[in-house]
Order: sequence, then structure tokens, then C-alpha cells
Amino acid sequence: METGINRRPLSEVIADAIIVPAFEKEPPPLGVAADEAIKEFYDSGEFTGEKSSFGLLRHPEGLNARRLVLAGCGKREEFDEAVLRRVAGAAIRKHRSKAVRRVALHLEGKLQTAPMASAAVEGALLGDYDPDRYKTDEKKNDKHIETFSIAAPAAPADLDRGHEQGRILAEAQNHARDLGYEPGNVLTPMELARRAQALAQQEGLECDVLDRERMQQLGMGALLGVAQGSAEAPALIVIRYRPRGEALPDVHLGLVGKGVTFDTGGISIKPSQNMDEMKYDMSGGAAALGAIRAIARLKPPVPVTVLVPAVENMPGPKAQRPGDIVKTLSGKTVEVLNTDAEGRLILCDTLTYAQRLGCTHLIDAATLTGSIVVALGHVNTGVFTNDEKLQSRVLAAAKTEGEKMWPMPLDEEYKDELKSPFADLPNIGSRWGGAVTAAYFLKEFADPKPWVHLDIAGTAWLDKDKPEMAKGPTGVAVRTLARVALDWRKE
Repeated sequence: METGINRRPLSEVIADAIIVPAFEKEPPPLGVAADEAIKEFYDSGEFTGEKSSFGLLRHPEGLNARRLVLAGCGKREEFDEAVLRRVAGAAIRKHRSKAVRRVALHLEGKLQTAPMASAAVEGALLGDYDPDRYKTDEKKNDKHIETFSIAAPAAPADLDRGHEQGRILAEAQNHARDLGYEPGNVLTPMELARRAQALAQQEGLECDVLDRERMQQLGMGALLGVAQGSAEAPALIVIRYRPRGEALPDVHLGLVGKGVTFDTGGISIKPSQNMDEMKYDMSGGAAALGAIRAIARLKPPVPVTVLVPAVENMPGPKAQRPGDIVKTLSGKTVEVLNTDAEGRLILCDTLTYAQRLGCTHLIDAATLTGSIVVALGHVNTGVFTNDEKLQSRVLAAAKTEGEKMWPMPLDEEYKDELKSPFADLPNIGSRWGGAVTAAYFLKEFADPKPWVHLDIAGTAWLDKDKPEMAKGPTGVAVRTLARVALDWRKE
């Protein structure tokens, strides 16, 4: 989809559909003959402006568009970028058809800001996305919009900056979604590494891929233990972004993403129901790769290193067993009580390695536990930390980007659940507080660096279509991770 800013008077904008954000009890004045029809729409109660509602006027008077779409935004005082993002995505998805190829979204004067422009473009690009690459039906292309413009007469110059930023962030998120829906027979660990290398080359970034031999030499026993049951070779992907100008001192941000390209659970095998979705167990890695793509293009003054441990968790003849003890890169030993708690095993070695590479602040994203879904459902990402200041940065970034996240506890008492008579740590605690004990396990390897853990197990995948987004991978956390780097200020 092509996007842009259209600064012509609204009456001169040529489109198949013009979308107008509309508020409760406020018929939007467009300054064209269609205003009277809009007022009648409100007066009749046929359209009220409530959230998620749409009103359609065909062949509106005074406009060069066949459709005028009133997109309900609710109360004006509750309107923000997150609402506009959802409205734009839902409007795009609702009105895609052969007859609608060119869409414009009107922003009135007060809404003509860079953040609003960014949100509008993000919503449109995310809404127009469908995970349909493997469909051979030629009609699939009938459901995509060709052009999307922000109709903003006499818009300020910074609207262009907002549009460009929104386009970059949405395309990065869709890149993560592309990775997230790839089947396990296509996106193996080494294939993920190859795609990461191609991304790095395209964006002018440094990339290093550690193979099994190098990881053995380093002593990454926890990561390699997970990989040993699969015929597919593991890889540890490292991509580095360095600012061209003067970088902020005393900060080197490390973004770590879980990259289990398919998770059967290993010897502790999962039930067959919904196991097909376990291709999305690399969504944390996809988010990190999407974020570094956006960061490379938006160029924040913060050094960033992305690390993605890529493995396949299979119950092969060489698979690790419950009761095995592995030695981590940090030197700590771990008793593997459940081979399906593999994410924390690959992340613990990666967090240690990130510190060896000089990362001063760590954020990991992982589809880590079913427990977080029990706690927060599919609405909020769980956030855990050993550093309130870094967590505040992450939550502020998430709020700016409209990604719902909720801080979770990490009290020292939870450590009592992580005791083994045979090793320094077990890889699981009791059934109670599973998301917390999983995070506490990671904390043991992130300390003493400031660290935030994002458990995205409940938010990385949609089981059914939403009005603003298609079923499947969401690309959650891409925008938040990129925003943390963009908004970083001196300590």
C-alpha cells in the first residue's frame, strides 16, 4: 500500500472512500454540501459516533469520493492516538473491496499533529495486512487497498515526519508478522538466521550468527540442551545498530527475543490441540528483528544490539530428558524438570551473552508462559523488572504506541519456588505464579543489569479476526521496543 499526505482542500481529494473520524454528539463539519446529510445522519440516530461504529454516505455532495465513511471514535475527551490507530485499521478492513482501492482519512485542524499522522498510517498498514502468502486464490488481492492518504488541508510540515515514522513502524511490525506466521517447515532456526542476515545487509547493520560449534566453545549448555532433540541446527543471531553521530553515553540497549521456531514441548510433549500455533513461539525474536529494522531507519542516538536464540524444540532421540542438568554460560547449573519450559533456558544464556557484548540495559520479549494468559488474558502483555526506571521507560513507550502492558510482581519470596536439591536452579517452580517464577528465573541471569521482561504469550497471536487486525501473528512489542530507543534521554 502506498501512503502519503494530501494537502488539497477536502473537496478536491479524489478517492474511492474518505474516512472521517466522528465523535459522539458532534457531526463533523467538513465545509461541503454533505454536511447537511451528516447532520441528518446524527439527528436520526442512524449514526451516533460511538466507538467502533460506522456510517456510510454514498456519493456525498461536494466531495470527489464515492463513499464518505463516518468512523465512530466515541467521546472526544477520550480520543487519542491509540483510538485513531484502531479506527483507521478497522475502517480499512471493513471497506476493502474491488470498488475501494484509494482511501483518504481526513484529519481536522486540531488533529493535524505528527503523532496522529503516525497513528493513522500505522493503523491503515496494520489493518490492510493479511497472512495470506500461501493462498493461491487470485481473489485475495481484491481485499487490499492500493493507496492511503491523510487528507489534511494546509497541514503543518511535521505531519510528513509523523507519516514517515508511522510507515516505518507499521512496516516493521508487519515484517515481524510475516515471520510469525511462517510454518515450522519453512522457518527453521537457520532460515530465521538467513532472513536476519538479509535484513541486516539491507539496513546496513552488523550481523553475526553463532552456530552450534561456537556456542559449545562458549559454554551455552542451556541453549544447546533445548536444541539437541532437533535435526535442525540452532543459531544465535546477533545484530548491531550503532548511531552514526554522537551516541548517548552509558547506554547500550540489548533487545533479546525468544526464537523457538517450533515448539512441541520436547519430551514433555504438548497436547496435539492447537499445537499448530506453536510456530508463533518465535514471536519475541520476530519482535526484536522488527524493532531493529525500525531503529535502523529512524536512527535514535542509542546503540542497540538484538540477540535472538533460534532453536526448534523436538522430542528426538537425542532430546534432553526431564531430570537432566545443564551448565549455563554464566556457570550456574539448571535442573530441567520440564522440557516444555524451554524458553527460559535459551534466554538465560542469551542474557548472559548480551552482557558480555557490553549491553548495559536489557529488554527481552518472549512467548514464555501460559500462566500469563491466565493472569492477563489476551489484552495486556505482562511486564517484569529488576529496575523501576527502565520499566517506566518501557511502559511510557508502550502507552505512546498504544500497546497495552501491565506491570507484574517480582518479589524475592517467589525465589523460594526455584529450589533444586541437585542444581543451582530448576527450570520450573510450582503451578502457582508460573509467569512470575519464570520471570524470576530470567532475573537470576539478567542481574545486575537493569532488565525488563515482556511475556507476550497472550498478545502475540490472535485466535480470530479483530475489527482492526487479521487473525494470526500480531507483531506485538515491535513499536514499543523501537520507541524505547527513540525516546531515550540521558540518564
